[in-house]
Amino acid sequence: MRVGKKKNSPKSKTLRGPLLALHPSSYASSTPQEHKETAPHSVPCAVVTVSDSKTEATDRGGPTIRASLEKAGHGVAWSRVVRDEVLEIRAAVEAALADRGVLAVVLTGGTGIARRDVTVEALQPILEKDLPGFGELFRMLSFREIGSAAMLSRALAGIARGKPIFALPGSPAAVKLAMDELVVKELGHMAGLLAR
Repeated sequence: MRVGKKKNSPKSKTLRGPLLALHPSSYASSTPQEHKETAPHSVPCAVVTVSDSKTEATDRGGPTIRASLEKAGHGVAWSRVVRDEVLEIRAAVEAALADRGVLAVVLTGGTGIARRDVTVEALQPILEKDLPGFGELFRMLSFREIGSAAMLSRALAGIARGKPIFALPGSPAAVKLAMDELVVKELGHMAGLLAR
């Protein structure tokens, strides 16, 4: 069975036949590159550091997130440090989701396997859609840097109330890797798709 031929015009790229059922309708008439070209250039974010030991003065993960966001042209609406407590983490994320000035949430810390690492557990009831590809790609990139220890990361991303949420490790090096290689490259694209 033949799938329809591509036309020369980039605006007329469409999927026909059985492939159409594999892609969201928004992709039937445009490509990811076209989405990125029309996506917001600046997405205001809330940044949440999860740590029992860090303070605003000693936090390094949050400032790393801020630096990556600002370098890419995005803004930070607000940031805060919360303890490794499910209810505190969830309250900070709920505040971000309720804030009309915030279009995305980025957390750092609490994504490992230690007893006090509960960021994933705090987020799971809130997320409406999981984005497993984020965690898979992050662990692949991390494996290149740190080897098999990458499998201990439970970094994740998902969507809640029309806003992307990213949960990154606490290590500033891991935060920089995730931000520079994944988050900032797709943040505007995601915000644009979620605004449709």
